Amino acid sequence: MPFWPQLLISQSVDGAALTASTTPTSILHATGKYTFLANEFQVGSVLRLKAHGRVSNIVTTPGTLTLDLRGQGIVVANGGAMALNIVAKTNVPWVLEWVLECRSVGSITAATFFHQGTWASESVIAAPVPGTGGVPMHMLPNATPAVGTGWDSTAAFTLDLFATWSLNNANSITVHGMQLFGDNIPPR
Repeated sequence: MPFWPQLLISQSVDGAALTASTTPTSILHATGKYTFLANEFQVGSVLRLKAHGRVSNIVTTPGTLTLDLRGQGIVVANGGAMALNIVAKTNVPWVLEWVLECRSVGSITAATFFHQGTWASESVIAAPVPGTGGVPMHMLPNATPAVGTGWDSTAAFTLDLFATWSLNNANSITVHGMQLFGDNIPPR
């Protein structure tokens, strides 16, 4: 039986800033992490994650930023390493939209998501000054779209957004808000 799209969770407080670390780290506040029940997904279930915040990057050699979605300690959707602007940016806005479609369900690593999304910010490499050309958009993943790593849909699953810097420097990212919507997810 199909279900109407519904808001599953909304984060309206800042997550902790991720600065000067190359360790994959959750950037959501605890109020933005949604736990799905065991067997709650079915083939065709769709998640839509929307988030926004601020980001800063250093000049000349800022490195890259990788965003990924995790559950059960597994990267279920990886956006790939995004090259950052070689012009220093301080607390500029970013927006993220990511869609995950459940392609299979089952135990151990049988469940999978197919995912695609976009991240927009003037911190992306080659971004023009906003007054002269707008803000570029980066596709997630930044390679051929594919099904992500398998996970166990017969167990509880907490979805979380992680960020990883490639270099330990003064780059920084903060989530100001996030909404997670679900299609074909049974209402609770």
